[in-house]
Amino acid sequence: MVLIPHHSDAADEGALPDDYRKILAIVREADGPVQVRAVGEWLGLDASVRGKLEPLRAKKTKLADRGRLHKRP
Repeated sequence: MVLIPHHSDAADEGALPDDYRKILAIVREADGPVQVRAVGEWLGLDASVRGKLEPLRAKKTKLADRGRLHKRP
């Protein structure tokens, strides 16, 4: 079962889990590209600890792989 549907499969973000919707909202509010550290700070995570950001990085990657975010090299 895929928790994060592809963008073409489900246009409604309501199908996404709450934490993924929060990530999308943070990225949309930003003026430009957003790094994982900035999203972590918005979510109140301790950005100085790399291990705290890795799950968030994986979530952003899933969103990008499913076509909901654009990943820059």
